Amino acid sequence: MFSLTWGSVSGWWVPVCIILGILYAWLLYRQPVSLGKNFRLGLAAIRAVVVFIIAMLLVSPLVKTAKYSPQKPLVLIAQDNSSSINTFKSTGFNAAQLVNNLSKLKQELGDKYDVQEFNFSKDLSNGLSDQFNGKQTDIANALHQLNNRFVNQNIGALILATDGLYNQGNDPQYEAKNIKTSIYTIALGDTIAKRDLLIGNVNYNKTAFLGNDFEIEVLAAAYQSKGENMRLTVTEDGKQVYTQTISVATGDLRRLVPIKLTADKKGLRKYNISIAPIKNELSTQNNTETIYVDVLDARQKVLVLYQSAHPDITVIKQAIETNKNFEVKTSLLSDMTSIKLADYSLIILYQTPAASSAAVKSFITKGKTPVWYILGSQTDLQAFNAEQNNVKISAGRTESQEVFALPEAGFSAFTLSDSSRKKIAMLPPLLAPFGNYGTSANTSVLLKQKIGAVATTYPLLAFSDEAGRRTAVLTGEGLWRWQLAEYQNYGNRNATDELLSQTVQYLTANANRQRFRVYPARNIFDEGENVILNAELYNDALELINTPDVKINLKNQVGKNYSFLFTRIGQSYQLDAGTLPVGEYNYTATTQNGPQQFKASGQLTVKPLNLETRQSAANHQLLNTIAKQSDGKMLYPAQISQLADMIRKNDNIKTVVYEDKHYSDIIDVKWLSVLILLLLSGEWFLRKREGEV
Repeated sequence: MFSLTWGSVSGWWVPVCIILGILYAWLLYRQPVSLGKNFRLGLAAIRAVVVFIIAMLLVSPLVKTAKYSPQKPLVLIAQDNSSSINTFKSTGFNAAQLVNNLSKLKQELGDKYDVQEFNFSKDLSNGLSDQFNGKQTDIANALHQLNNRFVNQNIGALILATDGLYNQGNDPQYEAKNIKTSIYTIALGDTIAKRDLLIGNVNYNKTAFLGNDFEIEVLAAAYQSKGENMRLTVTEDGKQVYTQTISVATGDLRRLVPIKLTADKKGLRKYNISIAPIKNELSTQNNTETIYVDVLDARQKVLVLYQSAHPDITVIKQAIETNKNFEVKTSLLSDMTSIKLADYSLIILYQTPAASSAAVKSFITKGKTPVWYILGSQTDLQAFNAEQNNVKISAGRTESQEVFALPEAGFSAFTLSDSSRKKIAMLPPLLAPFGNYGTSANTSVLLKQKIGAVATTYPLLAFSDEAGRRTAVLTGEGLWRWQLAEYQNYGNRNATDELLSQTVQYLTANANRQRFRVYPARNIFDEGENVILNAELYNDALELINTPDVKINLKNQVGKNYSFLFTRIGQSYQLDAGTLPVGEYNYTATTQNGPQQFKASGQLTVKPLNLETRQSAANHQLLNTIAKQSDGKMLYPAQISQLADMIRKNDNIKTVVYEDKHYSDIIDVKWLSVLILLLLSGEWFLRKREGEV
């Protein structure tokens, strides 16, 4: 459909154009000619129409074109495919029958509805499934993905078939509020806990220190087991290190059991926590849990030196010590006479040059200990410029200016998470010395300065690796503002902690550096998680290179080998080995740079996930809440046949017609030119036939 719209042009031009067409035709055909009166009137009408159209083209009103596109209501089916559905099923539940009944809904609703089917566990997948083998359940993530995928579309109803149990992600009822449609929940599972003993959760630190005691907390639970005894044991590499018997005096019991263990061996230690099964127990899969604790020989020590107190120093100390591998010592320069500098893996000079202390200057000059310079209003820029060559600041006067952090995309020495990079860019400004900044050729910049709305090339946080020593320079003070602002806006300080902790890890990795290093992203991976390993290779000048190929072989406990080739990332290497079977792996990596051959080895573990067996009673209350808040309804598997009728009777679920309006100049309407040509040609032909041309 199309129509004229005038916009800024007056509609009174239409009668003017009509009069102009009639007047032109009258002037042309007013004299008596040999043509008949009716024939002459016909030609005059053709000429009047042509002139009218041409005049309208000159006036140029807009042509509005409207297209109407009907969109059938979407009916989305999201079916829980996690293992808890089949493990703790209700009496009479049939997995194949559930999937069959849900798939029939598409036929029952007919062509008036667009039915799309999905299944989910940790992530959302297309189609229904009767496998029920998912190791994790994230209902909120499934709802979020559906909402994103069908945003601005006509979602008529969402059918959510699950037991309401989730062990990953946020509370799904909050995500469900973002879906503006009726949600019909299919309540699977049984709300009555069966006879079962289980380990509900284990809280523990992933690192401990050699010779120290550490504590783990085990949540032991018993259902329908009154009068039984729970025998809880902990073994380390097959050797029993703890045992306790708990009497179950009531039908249901939940008890948090603190267990103290001793870290008497260095390395990755494996602890098996188990509850002995009892007669007629529903499932024994949830009776065991395996944890891994990395026992370290000693913490690396970090020394923070300053001339006067500042709130940034507390922030730095707290952030670094979030990593249990580090111990931070803070000291005034005037109080460091008893400090043995050789004990420290990193020295942080907070607004003070090394020249302020002869001992510090001598130690840094003669050794390879990494140094982190943090500048501020108290910094002596002349002394700072003289001590290092990586960042130079030319300032004519002692002033500070506010600068925002601008993360640099090309930085590759280490990786910050995307969420942290986004947060850091939104944090308040730091105070940096006013002046012109320059960097050396071997300096890598992680954060640049943004002054007001202007992005500059000035470094805010820069790193260098020269002659075997790693250094960092933070050119601004005010980290305490970052910590407070992040906690106020996000309820945590993860981005600030990650930035400072990663900086320290990168700098201290230089200590006792090997020419060839291979290390996993972490020592313990969850079942189904991609195993990531990193590698670094240094040449004779201790420069990072990635020219030669790096091969690696992983071998598990049963002797199966997995061979891979690393991918070059930046100046280093990275390997995504995908998902590996549960077990402990020894790895050996090899490479060759010229005639020199290098080898590196280590260990990693892929631990099993028992999340799906930690809860046996379905949470139908959650499903009822989600359904009610969306004007939907909670149903049971036996009531699925009623769904089609409910959807048809829901007045809010209907076909929506979308109108697409398009405006264009009338001169762009091609068929008008064709019409003018046809009319003029027809007029000329008629006059020619009558001998008037």
